[in-house]
Amino acid sequence: MSHLLIVDDDVEVLDLLQKFLCQHGYDVAVASDGAGLWRALEQRVPDLVILDVMLPGESGLVLCQRLLAEHKVGVIMLTAMGELSDRVVGLELGADDYLTKPFAARELLARVRAVLRRAGETPGLAPGNPRSTLEFAGWQLDVVRRELRSPDQVMIPLTNGEFELLLVFAEHPRRVLSRQQLLDLARGEAHEAYDRSIDVQVSRLRQKLEHDKGAEPLIRTLRNVGYLFTPTVVKR
Repeated sequence: MSHLLIVDDDVEVLDLLQKFLCQHGYDVAVASDGAGLWRALEQRVPDLVILDVMLPGESGLVLCQRLLAEHKVGVIMLTAMGELSDRVVGLELGADDYLTKPFAARELLARVRAVLRRAGETPGLAPGNPRSTLEFAGWQLDVVRRELRSPDQVMIPLTNGEFELLLVFAEHPRRVLSRQQLLDLARGEAHEAYDRSIDVQVSRLRQKLEHDKGAEPLIRTLRNVGYLFTPTVVKR
């Protein structure tokens, strides 16, 4: 049973979502602010945190940054309608997804399932193969351990969203992918048609892949078309 933690200062929302998600097989804890979040983490680290941006005291964005620096958990941010900057910042901090208020409970359920599925699955494996590593330009992406190593064998930390996006690129090398294709392949059906989120993730991924400043970029931007992963990929 996956353990979820919902952090929102609206007591009615907390009660509604806790009951709804429990009915669908999840173990759900709740907190109304940052202090409650840290107390809950002392009891048990969740698989996924559903975190509202607008909270009393420290904002959800600040809490997200601290949370991901200390724990490897999934994060879904809840943002106010029209707060585009909050969504972008949340993704830059490493959140896996975002949902705009107001939203239907079943929409949140779909997002929760998608994030947990991405965190637990190891796509790209052949049946019966216990290990699979994708190698490109000296880099190694272990799809079982969800680890990325640089050409000089330095471990590069990736958020769940960054891992999923890099995996999509590595499984579709030297092929132009539109933003919509990247969204569909990396997040499945549980996403909003919000191109900027992919741009943010690509930008963050590029920064982590800039091992040799003089080398050809591993991810090229094709204006008004999409992105191209340039290296040849070998599966081990």
